[in-house]
Amino acid sequence: MNRVTIAGMGPGGPGLLTAEALDALAQAGLIVGSERLLEQLPAAAAARRVCAVDPQQVLQALEDMGGGSAVVLMSGDTGFYSGARRLLPLLAGFEVRLLPGISSVQLLAARLGRPWQDWHLASAHGQPCDPVCDALNHPAVCYLTGGQNTPQAICRALAGAGLGGAAVTVGQRLSYPDERIAAGTAARLAGQTFDPLAVVLVENPAGFARRAVTTGIADGEFVRGEVPMTKQEVRAAALARLELCPGDTAWDVGAGTGSVSVEMALCARRGRVYAVEREPDACGLILLNRAKFGVCNLELVRGEAPGALEPLPAPDAVFLGGTGGALGDILTAALAKNPAVRAAVTAVTPETLHQALESMERLGFGDVQLAQISVARGVKRGAYHLLTAQNPVFLISGRGPGAKV
Repeated sequence: MNRVTIAGMGPGGPGLLTAEALDALAQAGLIVGSERLLEQLPAAAAARRVCAVDPQQVLQALEDMGGGSAVVLMSGDTGFYSGARRLLPLLAGFEVRLLPGISSVQLLAARLGRPWQDWHLASAHGQPCDPVCDALNHPAVCYLTGGQNTPQAICRALAGAGLGGAAVTVGQRLSYPDERIAAGTAARLAGQTFDPLAVVLVENPAGFARRAVTTGIADGEFVRGEVPMTKQEVRAAALARLELCPGDTAWDVGAGTGSVSVEMALCARRGRVYAVEREPDACGLILLNRAKFGVCNLELVRGEAPGALEPLPAPDAVFLGGTGGALGDILTAALAKNPAVRAAVTAVTPETLHQALESMERLGFGDVQLAQISVARGVKRGAYHLLTAQNPVFLISGRGPGAKV
C-alpha cells in the first residue's frame, strides 16, 4: 500500500517546516503541491515533484506513483481551512498520515507579540464572508483572504458600513523575504493594495452598544421625537412570537422610530433587517437609532408598502406596526416571497384587529394567536408608587401556509 503524508508547510517559507515534515520530504519518492510551495522546498527534498492543487489531480498523481511514499504539501496547517479536508475522503486506498503546520494566523500573532486564543477565526479565501457582521459580533476577527475577498475589500466593506474606525492589521507574504505587516484604520487601509493571499485582523472592541441579545429594550434608550413607537413590553412579546434566528432576514413595515427594527437586528445579528417607512421624520429617527445601537445589518427602506417591498429579499419574519390600511396586501407580498413567513401584527383599534384576523384567515395562516397586552407602569410620587395605565395593544401572530407544523 502506498504511503501518503499530508504535511502543512505553514505560510510558505521553508524555515517554518517542522522537523517531522522535513524528514518526510527527505524520504519521499514523490512530492505534490502548488507551484508556490514546491518552489520553496529545501534542496534536500530532491524527490520527483508534481504541481497539483485540485484533489482529483492530486489523487491521480498519487495513483500514478506506482509504490513507495509521497508527501502532499498544504499551505498553513492541515486542520485549519486546509485542502486536506477535501483530499482525505479520496485516499481510502492509501496509508495516510497528517502532519500539522504553522498557520498564518499563528505567525501574525507571533509577529505582533500577542496571543490569538480569543480571536474569532474565519476564512474569506474563495468563499463568502460578512466582515461587518463579524466585526459587530466579535471584538477581534482574523481572516484568511484570497480571491475577490482581498484585505482592501474587507476594509472597504467596513468603512462603507460606518466602521471605518475599526483597527485593522494586514500580514501579507508572511515568512517570505518581502513580508509586510500594515496597521491602521479600516478607512485608511481601504485605499491601499495588498496581496490577495494574506491574513487580516479586524479589531472593533466597542462592537455595538448592546451585546446582550434581549428583547424589550427600555423605551428611554431610543431616540424618539414625535413619531409613535412600539413600547417595550409589546416589543418583547412581538419578538418572542417572531422567533428570530441569528441568520434570519426580517421586515419591519411601518417602522416608526425603528425600535422594533433595532431589536430585530440585534437578534438576527448575522442576518438582515429592512425597516420600511414612508414618513421623512421617522426615517431620520431610524437612522439615528441604527447608529446609536451600531446595528449595521439594519437597512432603511424609504417608501410605502406594499410597493416598497417588491425589491426586498424573502423574509423569514415580518412585523407590521403601521400599515396605512394595506395590511392584507403587505401580508400577501410577504407570502409571495416566502410562503412559510412568520408574521406579527400590532393593532390599537378594533378595526385593525379585525383586518388582521380576517387577512390571516383568508391567506391561510396557521397557528394564529391573539393577545391583548395591557401595561400599567409604576411612577413614584413621594413615598408611594402610582400605576399609570398605557394604551392596550392587540398582538396577532401566525405562520404562513407553507410553514412546517
